[in-house]
Amino acid sequence: MAQTTVKDLLNAGVHFGHLTRKWNPNMAPYIYMERNGIHIISLYKTLAKIEEASEALKKIAASGRKILFVATKKQAKDIVSKSAAKVNMPFITERWPGGMLTNFVTIRKAVKKMAAIDRMKKDGTFETLSKKEKLQVSRLRAKLEKNLGSITEMTRLPGALFVIDIKREHIAIREAQKLKIPIFAMVDTNSDPRQVEYVIPSNDDATKSIDKIMTLVTDALAEGLQERKKDKEVQQGSEEQVALEAAVEAKAETPVEKAPEVKIETKKETSTDAVEGSKEA
Repeated sequence: MAQTTVKDLLNAGVHFGHLTRKWNPNMAPYIYMERNGIHIISLYKTLAKIEEASEALKKIAASGRKILFVATKKQAKDIVSKSAAKVNMPFITERWPGGMLTNFVTIRKAVKKMAAIDRMKKDGTFETLSKKEKLQVSRLRAKLEKNLGSITEMTRLPGALFVIDIKREHIAIREAQKLKIPIFAMVDTNSDPRQVEYVIPSNDDATKSIDKIMTLVTDALAEGLQERKKDKEVQQGSEEQVALEAAVEAKAETPVEKAPEVKIETKKETSTDAVEGSKEA
């Protein structure tokens, strides 16, 4: 797991909260002090929460489940999309599609529609359409790609959600809560941490802060994926060894066919022949 220090978090501006008048009282345990009308987050608690969240995310990745990243605010879009793509995880950086989790079957139908359009372009069916129909299909494909492009390979519900700014993404939070999907989130001083299982108290507005937290999170996921890969290789090797041993045992137990016995018949001299022979001698 990637190591970080309080100084690193301080340099990234993770400690800056919102104005004191906008605070949520439930964030009081994570607030260190107030300065110039702004709440300062306790970075020691942030560091402890990052380690806890990273360990949990690592286990989820090692189990083979996907973590869905959600960040539709302008300053987080590019950072989240690039970071999630590095570890091959799905992400939503445009408008959250209502029912993305609670109505997952419908979302999968939309993804299949994208695949059908792609097949049309490959097999030449697309070229048989009129100019107007081509334009409509192309626009539909672009719209689906924009909203659902990153989740095309997500064939089942994610193992967890990672959210930037839980106030903005309240619909995603509610859907995950209904389905009891674990939620990891960067939580600022104006949000309610009780909605999230794994709280990372941090500045969710500054690009440096978001980039720092995302780097630590994706490093933990990369380690989990690496562990999964090693386990698969070990398992595959053991299966091959078992198959080889079974083949050797089967060969040893196979009965060896005995060669047919060849009988050599020898003529026995009769007693009369022997007597005649002695007479002649």
